[in-house]
Amino acid sequence: MAESRPAQPQTKQFLKRFAPLLVLLLGFVLFFALGLDRYVSFETLRDNRANLIDYVEANLFWAAVIYFIVYVVTVAFSLPGGAILSLAGGFLLGTVLGSVLTVVGATLGATLLFLAAKTSLGDVLRQKAGPAINRMADGFRESAFSYLLSLRLIPIFPFWLVNLVPAFFGVRLRDYVVATFVGIIPGSVVYVSVGSGLGAVFDTGAEPDLGIIFKPEILIPLVALAVLALLPVAYKRWHRGRSCEKGKDANE
Repeated sequence: MAESRPAQPQTKQFLKRFAPLLVLLLGFVLFFALGLDRYVSFETLRDNRANLIDYVEANLFWAAVIYFIVYVVTVAFSLPGGAILSLAGGFLLGTVLGSVLTVVGATLGATLLFLAAKTSLGDVLRQKAGPAINRMADGFRESAFSYLLSLRLIPIFPFWLVNLVPAFFGVRLRDYVVATFVGIIPGSVVYVSVGSGLGAVFDTGAEPDLGIIFKPEILIPLVALAVLALLPVAYKRWHRGRSCEKGKDANE
């Protein structure tokens, strides 16, 4: 019995450290194991259109609460269907309320995933990372807000991936939350706005264009904003280069 005691603190420490991430992984697996993914579709929204509208009209407050919770859970557990949910938010709750709940819900969900990954794996990966990765992490942390804001504005990488990577680079929570909140506003408003017009889409039997974010008239302004977000990074590097050159000239 005495030999097993030293392992107990280590076991508790392991569970405490990895519990948040294990919960999220378990939720992700159960989502597909229970077949819940089949309900996340445009067809489900269309087929239950009347019932959903009736419920929202009779229970707007609770409808908003449910939508918010579902969005937080979807993002935190990295579940599919964020675009469909955004459309549903615009369709059922309107552009303004739907956009607010979507942005806040997505930010909260992303933050929960970020904290879980940072607590469970962030320190371990940084300790085992090589010099090149550590230099990259230092550069990312130095201008974390600008880098993350640009990644949020341009949907090049999957949303869940952008949620996780900053945790491994040791990004501060404040920078992560603010950059995420600000960066996802344009894209969220676009999808929610499209959702607000789903009634006409349903009536014609067509389907919404989920790739609307990549249309030039929308993507080009987002790219321009992302470039503006990276200007502070470019200025820092330029200023640092100038300082290095002046230092070399002074030594010569």
